[in-house]
Amino acid sequence: QRCRRADAAPPSRGLLPDVRTLPDRLRGVLSDAGRALDIGAAAALSTLDVRSSAALTAESSGTRRIAGVAVDLDDVHHVRKTTGGTVNDVLIAVVAGALRRWLDERGDGSEGVAPRALIPVSKRRPRTAHPQGNRLSGYLIRLPVADPDPLSRLGTVRAAMDRNKDAGPGRGAGAVALLADHVPALGHRLGGPLVSGAARLWFDILVTSVPLPSLGLRLGGHPLTEVYPLAPLARGHSLAVAVSTYRGQVHFGLVADAKAVPDLDRFALALTEEVETLLTACGP
Repeated sequence: QRCRRADAAPPSRGLLPDVRTLPDRLRGVLSDAGRALDIGAAAALSTLDVRSSAALTAESSGTRRIAGVAVDLDDVHHVRKTTGGTVNDVLIAVVAGALRRWLDERGDGSEGVAPRALIPVSKRRPRTAHPQGNRLSGYLIRLPVADPDPLSRLGTVRAAMDRNKDAGPGRGAGAVALLADHVPALGHRLGGPLVSGAARLWFDILVTSVPLPSLGLRLGGHPLTEVYPLAPLARGHSLAVAVSTYRGQVHFGLVADAKAVPDLDRFALALTEEVETLLTACGP
């Protein structure tokens, strides 16, 4: 048997790496995960002063509650034409105002609350590009829930979305990549669980727009009159909002943790009330 210096590293056995290489390996994993999720950009918004609400945070109960709300698309267009911006800006502002009503009515309070909303953005490649498939990113914005003025809330949302769009879906203080093009295997194994369990660290509520074809949809030969999209509920979250426009209406699909949000119907009603509030504020 050959002698080995006492300070020499023992030969590696099995799958266990040399412990002295772990810091470098860990830095590599975090770097991979960071590139995959643009953690640096997201962390810029994830300060200690989260200013969210306990109502949007919940340990999963394993049960779900859903609700659907339809509002007139012409009403949304009237607000957009009066105030500027996009239909999506108006719908995000409607969600912010509805959250304010809902939090105040359930006794949680909206003062000082500015939850972070994740707004997914498609980066889909042209059909001729390879590889095929979706490429998703998203914008992180603070919802101005604490602002009592509906038009001011809309202005804040529009300004935040404009800044994000000017920077593009892959960069800027509000950009966070949802799906990476290349993530090394070690990053998947070690970074994946970290990321999937830490959605709460980056955003408080998902607000996503789901595009639908302009032609009417049919099911079993019968025309569909209403279509409500449903978004996934991230771990640690209590509420997710999806929106689609279809046949002259805007359909809000709501998914909530049944234990954390037993009053989902009240939030649904708050969405329609907020549209009326914006219409009134805009005038005829």
